[in-house]
Amino acid sequence: MAGMAVFIHGMWGMPDVWRNWRAFAEARGWQTMAPALRHHDAPPLEPPAGLGTTSLLDYAADLETCLRALPEKPVVVGHSMGGLIALMLCARGVARAGVLLTPAPPASVIALRPSNIMAFARIQARWGWWRKPHRATRAEALSHTFNTTEPGLGTELHAAFVHESGRALFEIALPWLDRTKAATVDVRSVTVPLLFVAAYKDRLVPPGVVRRTARQFAPVADYRQYAGHGHWVPGQPGWDLIAADSFAWLDALAKKAPT
Repeated sequence: MAGMAVFIHGMWGMPDVWRNWRAFAEARGWQTMAPALRHHDAPPLEPPAGLGTTSLLDYAADLETCLRALPEKPVVVGHSMGGLIALMLCARGVARAGVLLTPAPPASVIALRPSNIMAFARIQARWGWWRKPHRATRAEALSHTFNTTEPGLGTELHAAFVHESGRALFEIALPWLDRTKAATVDVRSVTVPLLFVAAYKDRLVPPGVVRRTARQFAPVADYRQYAGHGHWVPGQPGWDLIAADSFAWLDALAKKAPT
């Protein structure tokens, strides 16, 4: 099924988080792109003006424009918040398949768990957090994002974290309070194949949350869960196994497609 694969990074991320996966895909004949989400090309410690109120809808609109300009529909591969955005793009009809790695859930799935509540407790303790930029501390990142990654590597990865939108966090964490319903995805509008990938030790999007999301899209969804893995699917030890399985799944789709 080789063609174009568009990689969508998650919260606090930049396109470089996909360096392993892009090299893996390109070695197998895929073309790849990894766009930066709006305002995510800034230095790590300098939040751009306007970032705090940037919506998931803004991120999705930018990427939709990008994908519609391609000569053919790509596969979208998204991680965490990027997984939710990838799902939104599948619902908009601009992708031919979606690989959703430990994806943030749509509004129809309640994601609150003790582990992810603790991950964002400090950020959400500030008044007005829903319209301000935020960035995880090193301790928060090591405890939640990189909990199955060697601490030295986790520290290095955290140093590259950029700021994220408070608005986007609000839309994911408290969708029932969001008047715009930004994280809402109409199940009926998703007709392309989806692969949901969960990690057993994920403290940000626990596997039960991913499983519940996959069940909502059951007619087109496959679900896989990996023992021993945490949230950092793009680069934790064993990422290559998940990448190999994901692209094997995509290759299998090509064999099933009518000739």
